[in-house]
Amino acid sequence: MSFKELGLSEPILRSLEELKHTEPSEIQQQAIPIILAGKNIMAAAQTGTGKTGSFVLPIIEMLQERAKPYGKNVHALVLTPTRELAAQVRESVYTYGKFTSITSTAVFGGAKIFPQKSKLKKGVDVLVATPGRLLDLVNQKAVKLDQVQILVLDEADHMLDMGFINDIKKIISMTPPVRQNLLFSATFSPEIKKLAQSLGDELVEISAHSPNTTVTKIKQVIYHVDKNKKNDLLAHMIEDEQWTQALVFSRTKHGCEKISKHLNAAGIQTGTIHGDKTQGARTRALREFKEKDVRILVATDVAARGIDISNLPFVVNFDMPTYPNDYIHRIGRTGRAGQEGTAISLMSVDEHKFLRGIEGLLKIKIDQTSHEAFKPTDKPSSGGGGDSRSRNPRGRKPAFSRNSRSSDSKSGNSFSKPGGSSSRPSGAGRPGGSGAGRPGGNNSGRPSGNSAGNPGGNKKTGSKAKTRWKKT
Repeated sequence: MSFKELGLSEPILRSLEELKHTEPSEIQQQAIPIILAGKNIMAAAQTGTGKTGSFVLPIIEMLQERAKPYGKNVHALVLTPTRELAAQVRESVYTYGKFTSITSTAVFGGAKIFPQKSKLKKGVDVLVATPGRLLDLVNQKAVKLDQVQILVLDEADHMLDMGFINDIKKIISMTPPVRQNLLFSATFSPEIKKLAQSLGDELVEISAHSPNTTVTKIKQVIYHVDKNKKNDLLAHMIEDEQWTQALVFSRTKHGCEKISKHLNAAGIQTGTIHGDKTQGARTRALREFKEKDVRILVATDVAARGIDISNLPFVVNFDMPTYPNDYIHRIGRTGRAGQEGTAISLMSVDEHKFLRGIEGLLKIKIDQTSHEAFKPTDKPSSGGGGDSRSRNPRGRKPAFSRNSRSSDSKSGNSFSKPGGSSSRPSGAGRPGGSGAGRPGGNNSGRPSGNSAGNPGGNKKTGSKAKTRWKKT
C-alpha cells in the first residue's frame, strides 16, 4: 500500500517523496484511514515505527480543508511529556507540511515564554506543548483552547509516569466536549486504557505489534561488570570496536557528567543532556550529536522519548533502568525505520532485580555475557551485614551494647538504658529500689514518694538527665 492509497493529497505526497519515505509503516497503514474518517483512536506501536507520522500526516491533511484559526486559537493540540519530544513532533509537522499552508509551533518549559506568546497571537493550526508550559500560557491568556478540534496525547504512558495526569485532565476540560481524540503510546497499561476511555465513546483500538515489545531488529546484550569498572569497559568498547556513534543512558544527572568527564579524558568526544541543562544547552548538545561533532551523547531518561537520530548504531544502558517500560523507550532510539541496531546494557551485581522486571515485561531472555578483561568480582551483599547495621545505624561503639549497659549501671555510668530498668520490678537487684549510687535515682524520671537513698533530694537533676537521654 502506498501513501497515495491512504488518501493523502499531492502537497503531502511531495514532501514524503522529498524525504524518501516511499511506503507507510504498519501503524501508519492502520491509523491514517481511521483518523481521516474522524474517529477516536488508541494506538500502540513500537518506538521507531513511524508513530509520529501516523497522526501528524492525517492532521495536516484534514486541517488543509478547514478555516484558519485566529486570535490565539488552536485547531489541533498535541501534548507530549518532554521538551525534546515536543520539538521533534513540531519538526515533523513542519517537514510533512512543507508544501502546505499549515502553521505550527511548539511550547515547553526551559525556554523564554515571551517569544512563545508572540507566536501564538495570531493563532496556529497545530500546537505541540508540554502540559506545564501550556497551563502557564493559558493562565496568562496567551492561548485559547475552546476551538480545539483534534486532541493528541503522545507518549501518554510517560506523561502519567511523570505525574501529569491532573494537568492533562485540566487541559482536557478547557477543550470543547465534541472533538477528535487520538492517544498514541509505545506501551500500554490499564491506567492508559482508563484515560483513553474517559476521552470519548466509540474508541478504536489498534496495535501494530503486541504492546510492550521492542523492535525485533535490535540486537540486545547484557554485560556483567563491576560498578566501578563500567566507565573503563564503556571506553574500551567504544575505542576497541570503533563505534561511530552511541547514545548512553544514565540514571542520574550527576552520573551523566561523570561518564562524560571519563570519556572526554579518554579522548572520546562526548556531550550530555539532562534536566539541569538549559534548553539552549540541550538543543546544542543534540544538534552536535546529530551532526556527528561528538561521538557519544550521555542522557537521562528525560531524553529517551524525544531523540530521533537517523541510523544510530548503538544505545547503551550504563545503568539498568528502574522501570521496565523505560528500557523499551531507551533502546528504541536505535533500530528505527527498519534499520538494525545494538542495545548494550552494563549490569552490576546489584542490578539483577531490574533485569527480571524487563524480561518479565518483554517475555524474552536477553543474551548475557562478560568482557574478558573486565570480569566481575563483586559479590551480592549478604543479609547478615544488614542486621548489624540496622541495630547500630550510626556506627556507635560496641560499648553501648545491652551487656555493656548493664555493667555501666553498676559503675554509675550516666549512659544507662533509656527509662532505666522499667522492665524490671522497682528495686529489683538494687537496694532502696530507686537507683542507689545515682543522684535522683528514681528510674522513671518522675518524683518518687520514697526519698530514702536520695538524701539530697536532687530529683530535678536526675529528671533532666533522663529527659535528655530520651530525646537523643
